[in-house]
Parts: sequence; structure tokens; C-alpha cells
Amino acid sequence: MQSVALINYGSGNLRSAEKALIRAADGKSRIVVTDDPDVVAAADRIVLPGVGAFAACMAALEARPGVIEAMTEAVHGKGAPFLGICVGMQLLASRGLEFGETPGLDWIAGDVRRLQSPDPAVKIPHMGWNGLTGVTDHPVFAGLKDGQTVYFTHSFAFFPKDAGDVAAYVEHGERFPAAVARGNVAGVQFHPEKSQGPGLDLLARFLEWRP
Repeated sequence: MQSVALINYGSGNLRSAEKALIRAADGKSRIVVTDDPDVVAAADRIVLPGVGAFAACMAALEARPGVIEAMTEAVHGKGAPFLGICVGMQLLASRGLEFGETPGLDWIAGDVRRLQSPDPAVKIPHMGWNGLTGVTDHPVFAGLKDGQTVYFTHSFAFFPKDAGDVAAYVEHGERFPAAVARGNVAGVQFHPEKSQGPGLDLLARFLEWRP
């Protein structure tokens, strides 16, 4: 049975992500909540959750000795599939521009910046259900057709330098990436664990993904 390391670094959506992954796995994958570098390095798949500010989440991840190195070894060394959720996706960026400039993992080049809108009626944070556009045929996201609604809660978004790294978009005041993918690395700005059936389907596809 494959092992899935769900990285424990104090993220607020850790337990809800764990429950959703267990449901999506349907007994076919072992979900391990961990900050043990040895467990992370040996995992078949890795999921990085995240809620809150970029700088605080990056600092919390860096405070777990050896975890970033173990993630890098697993994902870039042996090709383990990776999924980042919300801030877990944003941490893939080169840098976050929230409360100053904070270096990210730099696994996908780009910046995380605050959402902007010329319309004062558009509320930031972006919270609630919103429809996706420009969904690619990537194996993890292929089941999410244009117009599919998923659940968001955030004020910042990840803007990759290469538009080819964007797997889906959404619009809230401005158009921004809702999902990214490069090689065996994928990420979603929305919360699949809060997106009901479509979210569970996405997690199930990630667990079966063979990049």
C-alpha cells in the first residue's frame, strides 16, 4: 500500500485535509500525518496543506528540522507526486510578497501577491464558492470542467512566471491561477477538503496520478 505524507507544520486545515484524503483513498493508500524527515523522504506521495500568511507558514515549515530537505529529496530526487493546498500551493513560489518579501520553495518560479480589484464591491478576502475557467487536461484536474465551483478562502494568490504552469484559473476582481502544475508537482488555491464531491474526486485522482 502506498504511503502519503501529509506534512504537519501546524497548518489550520491539517485535520480536515487528513479526513478528506482518507475518504478519497478508500483504503488504498495509507495517510500519514508527519513532520519526521525520514518518513517524508520515504513517502510515495506528499501533500502540503496550508492556511494563513505566507511568511508565517514558510517559517513554520522551516522550523521543522530536515522536512524541506526531505520533501525535496522525495519530490525532486525520486519523483514522488506532490500536491500543495492553498498556502501549501503558494509556498511553491519563488517568493511571497505579504508583509515584506519572503523566499518560498522556488519549485515553480513566480510571486505570491495580494488580490486586487478595481471594483470596491468585490470583497477581499475571497471567500466562498467560485467557478473555474481554463481548466487543462492535466490528469489531476481533468475532472474539473470549466464552470465547476470549488471553495476558496484567501487574500493572496500565486502568479507563476510561466503561464504554462497554470492548470486552471478563477476570477474574483481579477483573473488569477486556481491551480498549477509542473512535472510531478501540482497545487490548488482552493480547498478540495471543503469542495465536497469535486474536491474528493480531485484528491482521488492525485492519489492515482502517475506523472
